Amino acid sequence: MRSSTFRKFALVLAILALFAAGSVTLVNGQSRPQRPKKTDSKKNTRPVPKTAEELQKEKEAAEQAERDRQAIVDDEVLVIDTKLVNVDTVVYEKKSGRIVTGLTKENFTVLEEGVEQTITNFSMPDAPITVTLVVEYSRWSEIFGRAVGGRFEPGHYEVIRPVAQYVSTFIKPPNDYASVIAFDNRPTPITDFTNDPNRLRQTVNLLLRNRPAFRENNLFDAMKFALVGGRADAVVLEDSEENKIEYGGMVDIKTGRRAIILIASGIDTFSRINYDEARKLVETSGVPFFIISTGNMFYKRYEHLMDARDTISGFPGRLTFLQARNAMNVFARDSGGAHFEMTFPGEVPSILQSIDALMRNQYSIAYDANPNLKPGKKYKIKVMVDVNGDGKFDNKKYEVKHRPYYRAPEEEKKDES
Repeated sequence: MRSSTFRKFALVLAILALFAAGSVTLVNGQSRPQRPKKTDSKKNTRPVPKTAEELQKEKEAAEQAERDRQAIVDDEVLVIDTKLVNVDTVVYEKKSGRIVTGLTKENFTVLEEGVEQTITNFSMPDAPITVTLVVEYSRWSEIFGRAVGGRFEPGHYEVIRPVAQYVSTFIKPPNDYASVIAFDNRPTPITDFTNDPNRLRQTVNLLLRNRPAFRENNLFDAMKFALVGGRADAVVLEDSEENKIEYGGMVDIKTGRRAIILIASGIDTFSRINYDEARKLVETSGVPFFIISTGNMFYKRYEHLMDARDTISGFPGRLTFLQARNAMNVFARDSGGAHFEMTFPGEVPSILQSIDALMRNQYSIAYDANPNLKPGKKYKIKVMVDVNGDGKFDNKKYEVKHRPYYRAPEEEKKDES
């Protein structure tokens, strides 16, 4: 009993000592990375190139508009509000894990609540990708990362390493784009969407030479910001004279394939939105989340010294780590993405290669949303595949990865003012 109490007391003393050691850096710490005085880079423009897929969509939209104009009842034009349900899908063999390419629209059948839907949009893999990397940049991420780097490197390198390797290896100009958002108690856009290698290098260097300032992890707020945007600090590398801007989220991006890569422990401190609200946003957006969990090495090393619940000092307990893992699993599953629990730095390259392969080999499938769906309700989606075209579904042999639900958008509240 005394030995157990002593170990817990020693752990608390070690954590307090760590905070004390970090207090020197907190003097100059900021809630957002320090801006460079000057930059030669011009202000970014968000990705706008039109792909073959977009041109096809425009053609279909024009045809639909023509049909709408002809839908006349009692001399009044009937306006049809068509909304698409996007279902990005990856097909791979269950035994070998080999990703299946070369499929066409005729190989797929989409069911919503068991009812077959008409596929209105379809595009093959290898389309350009547009990615937002959302990285936890807080004192907790630095503490958790110390279990990996020890005394040889700062703890926050654990979350920066995947960002650096991804933007330097997998973003391929001129059609791929990436943006980076760092968060602690609030999200801060480091760079807007770009494929300029110099801008991406500046982003990594900025994160490396700064140190996290605050302990809070407002994960759910950061996810919402990455998806739908909002008012926030000005983009750091644009060196704007404005302190605040209106930032557009991933849902505003219409080019190429979209995805969010989330690099975080999964622990949320006190976001303005809760877990259920964050989950609804993920389900509604249609944007896949590819999640790299951090802090696993820390948990494995010190689990036996942790209390079950959070301590009075705010140090997370075992249940908090388990809840974080479960939340990450749900976000990845409900969005049609994937969750990778990173433990060692050596795992990073293979994880990033898996993420890139999943994104670039997605079949982009869409169908028209039923206008009679109940707002806010979830509807089950099932994608069936007939690989060899013999008229029989092959889902027993092949894994078809996609978002499992579609949540009908909530009705917009009217401004009574």
